[in-house]
Amino acid sequence: MLLPNILLTGTPGVGKTTLGKELAARSGLKYVNVGDLAREGQLYDGYDEEYDCPILDEDRVVDELENQMSEGGVIIDYHGCDFFPERWFHIVFVLKTDNSILYKRLETRGYNEKKLKDNVQCEIFQILYEEALASYREEIVHQLPSNKPEDLENNINQILEWIEQWVKDHSS
Repeated sequence: MLLPNILLTGTPGVGKTTLGKELAARSGLKYVNVGDLAREGQLYDGYDEEYDCPILDEDRVVDELENQMSEGGVIIDYHGCDFFPERWFHIVFVLKTDNSILYKRLETRGYNEKKLKDNVQCEIFQILYEEALASYREEIVHQLPSNKPEDLENNINQILEWIEQWVKDHSS
């Protein structure tokens, strides 16, 4: 059976990982957190002192994921999206969180002040939504609210319905 590939993107702290893991558990699709994949495979190209984090080697990440993506049925979770091949995804969901909620979530992660401020500004200016629109066909890019537990449940149900319809539309 042919299964779709889904991209979950958005500013760090918007709930991509929570949504992705739960969606994979309920849909049977495979969940891949790009941060974890990079850590496990040491897919880095240096270290960013200012943000206190490793720099992702995007080409190596793409190479690492190519085979699974061509098979289908994969949920990818990452805050950036402009380096993934457009052909990989059947739909892209950009999660959006209110700034005050996002600030608290990132603060609990121990982000330094610059990292906190830059990520909240990124959310205010919808940088990752714009990046998704610039990287993929507009009709496959959708924004979803991610502020409270009900949003999580609504988003899961909405995406499960979409997956079901996609499978029906693409079965022989």
